[in-house]
Amino acid sequence: MAKEFDDNGDEALAQYLMELVSSANFYVPQSNYKNLQFLQKIEYSANPLYLPSIIEEDVLGITKAISHRTGLSKFLFYGAPGSGKTETVFQIARILNREILSVPFEQLVDSRLGETAKNVSLLFDEINHLPYGKVLILFDEIDALVLDRINQNDLREMGRVTSVFLRGLDNLNENVVLIATTNLYDSLDKAMIRRFDATVSFDRYSREDLVEIADSFLTLTLKKAPGSRQDLRLFNKILNNLETIPYPGNLKQIIRTAVAFSDESCEYDYLRKIYLALNDHPDTTDIQRLKDEGYTTREIEILTRIPKSSVSRMLKGN
Repeated sequence: MAKEFDDNGDEALAQYLMELVSSANFYVPQSNYKNLQFLQKIEYSANPLYLPSIIEEDVLGITKAISHRTGLSKFLFYGAPGSGKTETVFQIARILNREILSVPFEQLVDSRLGETAKNVSLLFDEINHLPYGKVLILFDEIDALVLDRINQNDLREMGRVTSVFLRGLDNLNENVVLIATTNLYDSLDKAMIRRFDATVSFDRYSREDLVEIADSFLTLTLKKAPGSRQDLRLFNKILNNLETIPYPGNLKQIIRTAVAFSDESCEYDYLRKIYLALNDHPDTTDIQRLKDEGYTTREIEILTRIPKSSVSRMLKGN
């Protein structure tokens, strides 16, 4: 029957019939996403994503596991803000040619006693009625909904919500692909973490990884700014002088803003703005400190807008 429907151009119905046979479930799939109560389709970008090889290997492994139907379908991405968790979900969906349905947690939370737990139960029922193989479920910042049930600061109501959520994960159809992200891994209930088939840490960037990724961001951004010229040597010196290099999400925003707001009459002005954004000491007129940080006279001129000749005289005077 499935082959006949597929031959007649009804691929969705053919796929659904095959999934009924393979999983022996009797869920009725949604034909569209307009009537969903707790899920919403989100548009995602196809922008390049730069990851360290150690994280990239895990992501490619997840993509293979999903496409080969290995039975692994629930994944948890954790790490600091800006480390690329959500962007990675977008890339997985793009590779697998799937739509993303996200869970806006504010629609689940209800001030009335017991209603939030009830909504979570209805959410999982909604998820289990989706057309498998077509979508990916995203629980972005899952810690906004579920907390550690043994945390003394936790409300009893949210503890019940977490318990219902755990049951939902236990009863989730194995054909449903679900990816959750969190910045607060240590605050999640340990039983919650165990429910996921795999967890991936995004806190595995080395300084070399961050510098390499930042170089790629800057190169890509400057292609759209013909009035600016690239100086990776000075850019890398700014980064390497930092005690802690920001994660890619924050770096990308700093670079974009610096290039966009730079003085068009000065082709390297974006570097001065990047330096100011990344350092706690906004006074760039302290040229002796810049000299001690290893900047050349030319580089100090770029970062301070003080002519090289004046910089040389001031340093000799010091």
